[in-house]
Amino acid sequence: MPLPDSTPTPPAEAVAPLMRGVAVLHRLTEANGVLSLSALERATGLARSTVDRIVATLARMGYVRLDGRDATLTPRVMELGNAYLAALRLPALLSGRADALADELDESVSLAVADGDGIRFVHQATRRRAMSLSFRIGDLLPAERTAPGPLFATEWTPEEWAAWRTRRQQDPHNRDFPAVPPVVRQPPAGTAASDDFERRTTGAASPDYALDDQLIEPGLVAVSVPVRDPRTGRIACVASVVSHTSRHTAADLRDTLLPRLRTAVATMEEDLRQAPPPESGPSRTGLAVWTGASKQELGREFVESLARGLTVLTAFGEGRAELTLTEVAKATGLARATARRALITYEHLGLVTAAGGAGEGPAHRAFALTPRVLSLGFPPLSRTSLPRIAVPHLRTLTDAVQETTALAVLTESGDEIQYTARVPASHVMSVDVRPGTRLPADRTAAGRLLLEGTPATYTLTDEELEQGVRAIAVPIRDRTGRVIAALNAATHVARRTTEECVRDILPALRSTASHIEADLHTASRFTPVPLT
Repeated sequence: MPLPDSTPTPPAEAVAPLMRGVAVLHRLTEANGVLSLSALERATGLARSTVDRIVATLARMGYVRLDGRDATLTPRVMELGNAYLAALRLPALLSGRADALADELDESVSLAVADGDGIRFVHQATRRRAMSLSFRIGDLLPAERTAPGPLFATEWTPEEWAAWRTRRQQDPHNRDFPAVPPVVRQPPAGTAASDDFERRTTGAASPDYALDDQLIEPGLVAVSVPVRDPRTGRIACVASVVSHTSRHTAADLRDTLLPRLRTAVATMEEDLRQAPPPESGPSRTGLAVWTGASKQELGREFVESLARGLTVLTAFGEGRAELTLTEVAKATGLARATARRALITYEHLGLVTAAGGAGEGPAHRAFALTPRVLSLGFPPLSRTSLPRIAVPHLRTLTDAVQETTALAVLTESGDEIQYTARVPASHVMSVDVRPGTRLPADRTAAGRLLLEGTPATYTLTDEELEQGVRAIAVPIRDRTGRVIAALNAATHVARRTTEECVRDILPALRSTASHIEADLHTASRFTPVPLT
């Protein structure tokens, strides 16, 4: 992979296939989750054969799927970002407070952490309006064009300031930040851009808040307050209230909403102070065996060093925020030498950082994930919906059973279902239930299942909605086990008996439901997933 002139030379022990795989995930993320294989070839500078092998490996891991000639990120890739967010703990501890503040103020509220000389969002509570925010969890913004930036910069070292100035010289229009428009607001007359940011940083130090007065783009304003770690007094994250000038000016945000933001932040800091110790979940020691078996099955099309390298990121999580080399190897089942080379590669790429410990080299240090892990596919999927998650699985199911399949949810009234996704079968005569269609809940298989709730395992209706229509449905459950949707297949009575529906279609429905649930549970761990 060709490296820019400003990129440091990789260490001799860095894993080249892992670096190439990370580059592919970056390019897919920047392209909002979808790129053709030929576009990936151009974007990465890799040979087409290399791109094909990397995509095949990522597909085997469930991180991408191939839609014709396009590579598309799947919800499972979010497990990489989930590992960072779980280790960070801030979203789990503070997101409820941020959501409550957004409801109270009827404005968007975000939590951001520092990522080098930028900021990266770890939680978003957005308002649904015609004029709404498009920033997503994991999006990276330049510090100088945000309200949180000056607050984080109050803690920068001279070396960090020097790195920021170098970056500003090399990329004055922020073209390396795809989440923001490249147009930079001009600083006050007679003031250089760097001087403007330094002035704002100095101004943020004493009052402990900062404003964004249309720095990202015209109309967007924000006020930010730091949330400090009670153990160290340093900034753990920054909470922001974001609006637009048709509702508030920047000065109005400061005068009217800043006191309520400060109150919420004080409560957040108290939550951090009283937080119980993290609970460590089970490790995934079988991953090394799985990668070996995949290599055995797929041969040279499976890049084992890439797959094993990516499993290293999933070793981290709640209760495992800092891990030594030995702990990483134990958590993944990988050989120490394999884990060591992956950690060296990730440290070079800025995805892990040394978290302390004595001794020279990675064998004696503890490592922690950095916010940059969120750049591996998280932003495009952080606002996905249940229908978007379900549709690829519905296509596979329809191909398998050769019947029209659909996803339905219960409406707020509770007496109707609404279809939210559908994949028709190739029949001259098929059940026509388009997304958005509403039907009486008590006369449909999906509706009866949703009305019955958790105890039901499946329901079947036989010509109760309409003559000739026979349908069977199974539940879709969220992370808590609550039934939130129904997956159904519908057929004509002439094609299948009720016994054949149970024998031939039900197992495929249940298998598909489990795949949808697996993606849903990954996607919804730290982000809300709308049902429609």
